[in-house]
Amino acid sequence: MDFLGGPGAASVLSLADSRFPGGGHVHSGGLEEAAARGFVRDVDDLASFLSGRLRTAGELAAVFAAAAAHGALRRRGRAFWAELDAELDARTPSPAQRAASRAQGAGTARAGRVAWPSPVLDDLLAAAPRPHHPVVVGTLVGLAGGGPAHAALVTAYLAVSGPAGAAVRLLGLDPFAVNAVLARLAPATERVAAEAARHAGTAPADLPAPGSPALDLFAESHIRIHRQEVRLFAS
Repeated sequence: MDFLGGPGAASVLSLADSRFPGGGHVHSGGLEEAAARGFVRDVDDLASFLSGRLRTAGELAAVFAAAAAHGALRRRGRAFWAELDAELDARTPSPAQRAASRAQGAGTARAGRVAWPSPVLDDLLAAAPRPHHPVVVGTLVGLAGGGPAHAALVTAYLAVSGPAGAAVRLLGLDPFAVNAVLARLAPATERVAAEAARHAGTAPADLPAPGSPALDLFAESHIRIHRQEVRLFAS
C-alpha cells in the first residue's frame, strides 16, 4: 500500500497524528476497562489486546472509513451519508460504544470543518449531526486528497495507537516497548486496511460487520462504573 504517495498525503497523515484536535485523547478504546479487570497488565497482554482490537473493531472502522472516503471523492449526497452512518450504527450493538464513536466523530468533524471546509462535509453533518468517527475520518481523508486505502489505514492505525497511548498513561508501561508493539502490528494493520479498502464501493447495507462482543461488554461496564467513580478515560 503506497500510503505516502499521491496528492494530499501530508494532510492525510495529520488525521493519524495524536495531536489532531478530535478528542481521541479522552478515549481508551476499551483498554481502561480491560486493565481495571486485570486482562491487560503488561506489554504482552497489551499486544494481545491490540491484535484482537485491530481485527474486530479496527476492521469495522476501516471498512466504513474506506466507504466514506469513496463517497467523499464521488461527492455523494445526504441520502448516502445517512445510510452509511445508520449502517455503522446497526453494526455497533453497545450503546456506550455508539456514544463514544459519535462523541469522537463530532469532535473530529469540528476540527475538519475548519481544515477542509466542503459541501460534502456539510451534507454529511446535515444527514448525521453527530456522525460516527470512522465515517468522519474517511470523509476528511477523501476531502484532503486521499483515497479509500488511505482512509482505511489511518483508521486501522488509530484503532490500535489510541489504546496503546492509553496503556502508557494507565499502566505506566515503557513507551519504547509499547511503540515496539505497534511496530510489530504494522503488517497486520496494513493487511486489515487493504482488505477494508476492497469494500469501498460496496453498498452500505452490504458492508462487512465484524463483531467485538468483549469490547462491547467492556464499554457497557465502563460507562456504568464511570457514573459512580472517576475514570481517566470516557471510554
